[in-house]
Amino acid sequence: MSDTIRNMTFRASILTLYPEMFPGPLGLSLAGEGLRKGLWSLDTHQIREHGIGRHRNVDDNPAGGGAGMVLRCDVLAAAIDAAVPAEDTRPRLLMSPRGRPLQQAMVRDWAVGPGVVIVCGRFEGVDERVIEGRGLTEISIGDYILSGGEMAALTLLDACVRLIPGVMGKVASGEDESFENGLLEYPHYTRPREWEGRGLPEALLSGDHARIAKWRRAEAERITRERRPDLLKAHGQG
Repeated sequence: MSDTIRNMTFRASILTLYPEMFPGPLGLSLAGEGLRKGLWSLDTHQIREHGIGRHRNVDDNPAGGGAGMVLRCDVLAAAIDAAVPAEDTRPRLLMSPRGRPLQQAMVRDWAVGPGVVIVCGRFEGVDERVIEGRGLTEISIGDYILSGGEMAALTLLDACVRLIPGVMGKVASGEDESFENGLLEYPHYTRPREWEGRGLPEALLSGDHARIAKWRRAEAERITRERRPDLLKAHGQG
């Protein structure tokens, strides 16, 4: 793990209409244990508490017409202002299918900092004015549409939390992991030595560390070339 990761508590603040969805799976396994130990923290904020009128309305019809509803700028801005002090330097992220693709380099940058503020959108979208007015950076986890930003937020947080020292129990961000060095990860094997007529690669049985490293590098390049040639091109290897 990079020695730039500092010993601080990573704090995630989530603005959502469904706070009960958190910590969800992040409350289990090693991430959950890290949460209970205080290695990272999570707080949720109900956007509807800042809704308009007796029914706490948070959305309205899109200006110019069209299908669906849009999350109001005044409501969301009030929720952000109540949850996040002006002096808070954490990145303000909005989970959005039109956002920048989530990448490992971004995750590593966030993991070494004080944490993130994540806004989970719903409906057709969020009024553009609050995105601009509150400095939200739109982030996407893939080219598909979800019902809301909560599942995407959980994905982003899982990627960050696993890099926090002490959470995974051992180095989780080594150079051999997928996306860390521009390549997908090489295949893994373990016992038994033979299974359904399939044996282990000879290189892994050789005890020759240089040969093993060479085999793993070659396999990583092969898999990346077959499945993600765009990664090779992006790193000047295509």
